Amino acid sequence: MKVRVRLIGQFSERLGFAEKDLEFPSAPTAAELTARVGLKGLEHVITREGLPLACEDRLKDKDRVVIAPIFSGG
Repeated sequence: MKVRVRLIGQFSERLGFAEKDLEFPSAPTAAELTARVGLKGLEHVITREGLPLACEDRLKDKDRVVIAPIFSGG
């Protein structure tokens, strides 16, 4: 199965790509995707169709997800 990943901000700079298709043998969880991309342990949010995903949510073939760092400020 294939998932398209789009990285925002410092994540794209850190990993050297802004958008990439990733292949998986079966449906990964959002946490498994994070580990595969190389962002495990970093504060982030993953969205699919503009809605946040929980770590245990499974992705589907041809999903398009966005991974962004957590922003804060005041």
